[in-house]
Amino acid sequence: QVQLVESGGGLVQAGGSLRLSCAASGNIRSLNTMRWHRQAPGKQRELVASITSGGTIEYVDSVKGRFTISRDNAKNTVYLQMNSLQPEDTAVYYCCFRVNYNYEYWGQGTQVTVSS
Repeated sequence: QVQLVESGGGLVQAGGSLRLSCAASGNIRSLNTMRWHRQAPGKQRELVASITSGGTIEYVDSVKGRFTISRDNAKNTVYLQMNSLQPEDTAVYYCCFRVNYNYEYWGQGTQVTVSS
């Protein structure tokens, strides 16, 4: 079993920054693609950013140039640096790891609220 623990959410004014972290522990032989998703009230969960084990990165268009995803394999951790936050970024953010090639695990979610 693998557990993911997220941290770093909170309340910030528009234009501010937050850094999310998600650390994995447990039976990890291989840590593959790491992703951040978000779900705003009344909306479907959407993929925000992803980073493969080889370092390939993708972002949804709405966060390009503002968010940066990175990973620390030694710590089994993925980060999401969020700058120039806007009210439309308000959502619960979830990390998702593909582990040991065949399994996906989700974090518990962390609330990000951006006030105007």
